[in-house]
Amino acid sequence: MKTPVQKIAAIHDLSGFGRASLTVIIPILSRMGIQVCPLPTAVLSTHSKFNDFHFVDLTDELQPMIDHWKELDLEFNAIYSGFLGSHRQIEIVSQFIQDFNKNKPLIVIDPVLGDDGKLYATFNMDHVKEMRTLIGQADVITPNLTEASLLLDKEIPQNLTDEQIKDWILELSDKGPQIVIVTSVPEHKKDNITSVIAYNKKGNRFWKVSCNYLPANYPGTGDAFASVITGALLQGDSLPIAMDRAVKFTSTGVRATFGYDYDTKQGILLERILNTLDAPVQSVSYEIL
Repeated sequence: MKTPVQKIAAIHDLSGFGRASLTVIIPILSRMGIQVCPLPTAVLSTHSKFNDFHFVDLTDELQPMIDHWKELDLEFNAIYSGFLGSHRQIEIVSQFIQDFNKNKPLIVIDPVLGDDGKLYATFNMDHVKEMRTLIGQADVITPNLTEASLLLDKEIPQNLTDEQIKDWILELSDKGPQIVIVTSVPEHKKDNITSVIAYNKKGNRFWKVSCNYLPANYPGTGDAFASVITGALLQGDSLPIAMDRAVKFTSTGVRATFGYDYDTKQGILLERILNTLDAPVQSVSYEIL
């Protein structure tokens, strides 16, 4: 079943309150002119940063929904997965990628596993091992530094150098992905600066985009970043331009939100910045690494 616009299958959870996962992904990609077809892995009253949230696991409902999509003969320009709550869900996504691969969609996997040097409490190392296999089916992966370390079973050095992270990225690329984008890489020689570093097998080039760090943690920023990356690549942007757009959008969201007396668990004020996705590419800050 074809439509005049590009379609993306978004395999993520849905939270009723708190801007994260599908409530971030859908507006961003829709604003970028892409039809989002959500395949929700779970429904939550709020995302997991809130206490006492209600959680409905949809693992058993995924296959009937997928089977209906097969009956409709749907084709997607991209398949984009994020938080997967169980081994079964990873297996389902793996099979989904195989079943909907006829027109060679872009496969983007955000391997959600942990942050701040720690594995999320809901996961164990068996889940990490399954994710190591799943990323082999991806064209693009977007781990943060913690997730990169987990996927490679490596400790994060206290003073991680650009050469070390480049070696890590090459190891991740050897597992299958053409493009590896690692976020939240600290700049040890510059205070309050973090970087995104990426590699593309095509051309054998590394790219880097840096931004100023603000002392606030907003859930959903990783979803926003990966969504802009996905939309930009589908729009035909080069990898460094896609990185630049994603970093600027996410950092703009943080800065637009930071000045308010505001519960950070609600996420960035996405509604205030969606229009910036319409702006043409102007100044760029990427560099070849």
